[in-house]
Amino acid sequence: MKVVVTGIGLISALGNLEQSWERLLKGKSAIELHQPFAELPPLPLGIIDSQPVDLTRLTNQVVETAVKSSGLTLPLSECGVVIGSSRGYQGMLEKLAKKQLTGNSQPNNLEKDSSSFIDLLPHQPAILTANYIGTKGTVLAPMAACATGIWAIARAVELIEVGQCQQVIAGAVESPITPLSITGFRKMGALAQTGAYPFDCSREGLVLGEGAAIFVLESGEFARQRSAKIYGEIRGLGLTNDASYGNAPDLNGKSAMLAIAQCLTRSGLSAEDIDYVHAHGTATELNDRHEANLIQKIFPQKVAVSSTKGATGHTLGASGALGAAFCLMAIEHQVLPPCVGLNESEFDLDLVRYARQSQVENVLCLSFGFGGQNAALVLSKV
Repeated sequence: MKVVVTGIGLISALGNLEQSWERLLKGKSAIELHQPFAELPPLPLGIIDSQPVDLTRLTNQVVETAVKSSGLTLPLSECGVVIGSSRGYQGMLEKLAKKQLTGNSQPNNLEKDSSSFIDLLPHQPAILTANYIGTKGTVLAPMAACATGIWAIARAVELIEVGQCQQVIAGAVESPITPLSITGFRKMGALAQTGAYPFDCSREGLVLGEGAAIFVLESGEFARQRSAKIYGEIRGLGLTNDASYGNAPDLNGKSAMLAIAQCLTRSGLSAEDIDYVHAHGTATELNDRHEANLIQKIFPQKVAVSSTKGATGHTLGASGALGAAFCLMAIEHQVLPPCVGLNESEFDLDLVRYARQSQVENVLCLSFGFGGQNAALVLSKV
């Protein structure tokens, strides 16, 4: 069954979907030095506003935009919801814990706090979305580290393919800039000190960024019947796990290559049919080397490649969803986005240095998460 995208909502540190795309094509980066927490030193971050974004507000804004762009009207009583997040409300939970530990709140005050921990459970963005659209259908909230966005799209496609739903709102949201996330990544030595430079010889590490991307997915027949605008087709998916290390990819690459092979097979395409690869491209030493090796092996003909994290920062669980949105924009506008932050490449890849006009029919979006989560997605022009 053909599954198509009929609505897109996106917010990143670059702005909304149109603003993000325009700034991305110009090679702009939203990454700047910020010090959101007085107890921690300034760091390069991709922040939407001046302070870490509220996840509830972010979710509501991006879902509303996605529904509006699809031309649908509420309520959508039978629509499915699959919205994931790798961090969820971690920032709010840290604040609640700090209140209790430092004595800044009265005993047993959690029950009266407007941010009760019950409202901050990981599935809450999916529940918020279900309430907003008025559905009584299936609601899922997958978590697969930095591969969460593509995993959410995969689950949504399955719901449509098996006939559970004709429409699903799917994607991922992330507000990852918290003291615990920053100190955790710093301890690992994974954070950059000046900016994000994917695939560059002088790359320093990842830059945390906020963002969300949500899609309206529909069966092709349902979308055709209501004459919906179609941004692209979900052509194929591949999902595997290294079952190896908790915080590093398996450098032999077999499991990640299998995910890409599955994706191509299910899409009915060969490597030669792919016009562009949106790389995970975190700008960490290991990820970029691992990913470059994969791409070189699978695409010896040197397919065009770029990572957009040099512009938005690494939005962790939402990164694959943002990548999918940028891939759909590349299909719609027939333009490839540049690898912002790239100065001198370490790898023998056809990295897009400046926005490039190109025939774009089929694109591959990659995500790799901690724990060895590998996700690959092919999107095609309709």
